[in-house]
Amino acid sequence: MENTQNQPAELPEDVQQLVTKLFALARTEGQEAADTLGAYIDQGVDVELKNQDGNTLLMLAAYNGAAEALAALITRGGNVNQLNDRGQSPLAGAIFKREDTVIDLLVEAGADPMAGHPTAIDCAKMFGRDDLLSRLGTGE
Repeated sequence: MENTQNQPAELPEDVQQLVTKLFALARTEGQEAADTLGAYIDQGVDVELKNQDGNTLLMLAAYNGAAEALAALITRGGNVNQLNDRGQSPLAGAIFKREDTVIDLLVEAGADPMAGHPTAIDCAKMFGRDDLLSRLGTGE
């Protein structure tokens, strides 16, 4: 049957289960979860896979402090500057959540502190993280 209402086609249950598992792995701290997630990507899962809110696997890893998963995604080409549907960046999310290890990984990978709204720099100022401003390149 043709989908004439421009609505996404319903995914088969096994595909839904896999996608749910992948997003859960991205949120999970620890090397085992990171290795499993990396293996799926190595076998062809799109590193830029997004959920219904436009959050990539990398965004979910950053926001949830899953540094090992984040590193696995970065090494496999994950875009550290990909904004979600709300215009938020992984770096700003990590600053909001006070995930210092994740912040370091994102900065080292070239995350743009001016990407998104609010920017990572705005988040650092908003949440009293003046210690991050020089690392984000503001010169402050």
